[in-house]
Amino acid sequence: METLPLNLILSFFNIPPLWKECLSSAFRTALACTIVAIVTLYGPISITSLITFPAFSYVVVILIIINDATLGDALRGCWLGLYATIQSLGPAILSLWAIGPNRLSKGTASIAVALAAFVVVLPSAQSTHLIAKRISLGQIVLVYVVAYANGVHIDTFMHPIQLAASTALGVFACVVALLLPYPRFACYQVNKNYKLLTNNILKRLKLLVSVISEEESISAQGLISRAKSLATKRTKIFSTIMRYLDGMKWERLPIKFFKAHYNSLGEKLQEVDTNLVGMELALSCTKSFPINNLDQDLKHGLSTLEEHVNLTIKNAKHTFLGGGGSLTVPESNPKNITHFLQSLQTIPTFHQELPIFFFLFCAKLLHMKSSTEGPTNAEAQPTKEKENSPKGRDKWANLATKLKSSNLLPAIKYSFALGLSVFMGLLYSKESGFWAGLPVAVSYISGREPAFRAANVKAQGTVIGTVYGVLGCFVFNRLVSIRFLSLLPWFIFTSFLQRSQMYGPAGGISAVIGAVLILGRKNIGPPSEFAIERIIETFIGLSCSIFVDLLFWPKRASTCAKFELSQCLSNLFDSIETLSLVGKTDSQLEENQRKLKVQVNEMKKYVIEAEAEPNFWFVPFHSGCYNRLLGSLSKLVDVLHFGACALKTLQQEFQRSDNFVNEEVNMLQSELANVREIICSSIKGLEEISKMKSFKFVEKETEKKKNMSCDFEMGKSREDGTWLSGLGEDGIREIIENFLHRSRDVVEKLYSDEGEKELKSEVVLSLSVVGFCLSVCMHGTIEIEEAMRELVQWENPSSNV
Repeated sequence: METLPLNLILSFFNIPPLWKECLSSAFRTALACTIVAIVTLYGPISITSLITFPAFSYVVVILIIINDATLGDALRGCWLGLYATIQSLGPAILSLWAIGPNRLSKGTASIAVALAAFVVVLPSAQSTHLIAKRISLGQIVLVYVVAYANGVHIDTFMHPIQLAASTALGVFACVVALLLPYPRFACYQVNKNYKLLTNNILKRLKLLVSVISEEESISAQGLISRAKSLATKRTKIFSTIMRYLDGMKWERLPIKFFKAHYNSLGEKLQEVDTNLVGMELALSCTKSFPINNLDQDLKHGLSTLEEHVNLTIKNAKHTFLGGGGSLTVPESNPKNITHFLQSLQTIPTFHQELPIFFFLFCAKLLHMKSSTEGPTNAEAQPTKEKENSPKGRDKWANLATKLKSSNLLPAIKYSFALGLSVFMGLLYSKESGFWAGLPVAVSYISGREPAFRAANVKAQGTVIGTVYGVLGCFVFNRLVSIRFLSLLPWFIFTSFLQRSQMYGPAGGISAVIGAVLILGRKNIGPPSEFAIERIIETFIGLSCSIFVDLLFWPKRASTCAKFELSQCLSNLFDSIETLSLVGKTDSQLEENQRKLKVQVNEMKKYVIEAEAEPNFWFVPFHSGCYNRLLGSLSKLVDVLHFGACALKTLQQEFQRSDNFVNEEVNMLQSELANVREIICSSIKGLEEISKMKSFKFVEKETEKKKNMSCDFEMGKSREDGTWLSGLGEDGIREIIENFLHRSRDVVEKLYSDEGEKELKSEVVLSLSVVGFCLSVCMHGTIEIEEAMRELVQWENPSSNV
């Protein structure tokens, strides 16, 4: 039961879903801030005397509740607030008692902040949650800077206790706001989005199967476009589900059964979606419709498979969402559902026919994944590794190395930036110096953040929020008791602001805090003076942060995107080099493909950051070129996943008996190695170019390669060097069709017995998929070549690339 009355009201007025999300988030945020305001402005003296940092109570509320939080997030926030308080204020009490507040100076306070921040930031993101680090860093800034500002008037024990009480008030307000007037459960959000995801998958499946039977090309393209539109929505649904997973863990009983059942369904839907992506890729590579090489039996078989998968997924959803057992799936042998694929007894001779074989292969995998019972391989693998892995000691032995490589330098850099921000803020104003360090503390993120873009949106958010707060005070000058109500429209506005590409979460949170700290407090003096002072202090802190970022290990988002591109090309080279028909290389290929997928996702994050990063005196970021590179790399990630599945089947079959691993298979392996070498030679050259800082090195290497004689069959020519684009479409078609002819000969010689019809169809389908994957890899590499050539030309406009 969640937000039902509010949803009914919003549905009655036909309010769009985005507005519903923003209004719900704004209402909860306003309620939590109202609770803090009532307690701090109108609470009994016994409580208000203990909560001496109302500003930080508002900050804690914003950190926990601002991003569509649920009750589980608030419960987790209770633990994170307690953990952060023990981590920061426990040592602070001892250090203040040892040093003495009256002996603190600007320098010693800044050094204490820097050292304490280093201890907080040093642990990895997996060991300490981001919210806990932000709360802890904010407490560190306040406890030392306020102790220095007030000197002998500070009680070394009560001062941290009062800060802890202010933190507890913010956490308490979040819990109450997410309980009243009705709880906002993460479980409800997950269930609701699983319904949306399941419906999305089923609609896409129906559309993709319908394309096969479509007689008109225009209608088929329309169905494919609708499927792509649904695939875009699926990405948002997946991210929403992942967003609420942590909160759901705090709401459910820690019973292993619930966790296993939930993970099993999540893994299954992920695998089903992956196979749908493969079917979409197959149709996007189909040149013309209708598809003539599919008979009626195959079309009917696909329709039957679609109906069975549909019922299976619906049943899984119905069971998971607590619908009981009224929906059942007709019992059938999985081989009966895919029996229609046995009619595939001949490998196609033309590469234009490969997409439909790839489509049928993905449909077969789709049926297998949707019908699998119990935990998936991905889910069971970690347990197996835990049980059998003898590397327990190695983890501890490598801990120092991992810490040094991942967190040590960023921790030093961040702690120095925070210490410098505090020092410069105290130079400007002793009483308000903490406003320079607090924005830097509460906006900390794990890993590297683009300095210019982050500082830009934080500064703008702080200014517009503060200006709104001053205007609110002016309008409600004589109605102090209700001026807090003016924050409600501001919460709604900032909810949209956080979802915008221009400002994002960092700018939205800064805007919220800027207004809340003025309208939610009293006895701050003239609001205009307070606003100007706070803007100046914020500017000082953010400037120090940028200065440190540029002084030590400077990295722009565009530079990181280029580095990730070279890493992606390196992993792509390793993945394609592992393609093999003999030997047990399937696990290595799956591992390389997984690394490539992670690397592409990292590159995507940096590209998004670089698009919003100011250029200043740097070369403008070529976002269009990088997005094309991302599209090509993502396509290769998907196709290599299915290539790994097909090769795994072939490796198992060719190793089933010794007489299979003979001259025929070795000749086919040699043909595969030839194609693989053509692709890898081009990718290796692209990787080398992506690592070069200056185009002069590229020009020198090109001059050397022009003087070398090259073999056209290996994808090289005197003019094009190692580039695949030198082959042209005819050259690629010839290479792929040679592989298909060789595969056809091998299959006919090895499976001439009539009793091996089922086995033969499986090998035919898998070899056709390998041929399709090689074709897509070659075309994808050419796309990367063209984008890289454009990128190098963009960065070197005076040269002729």
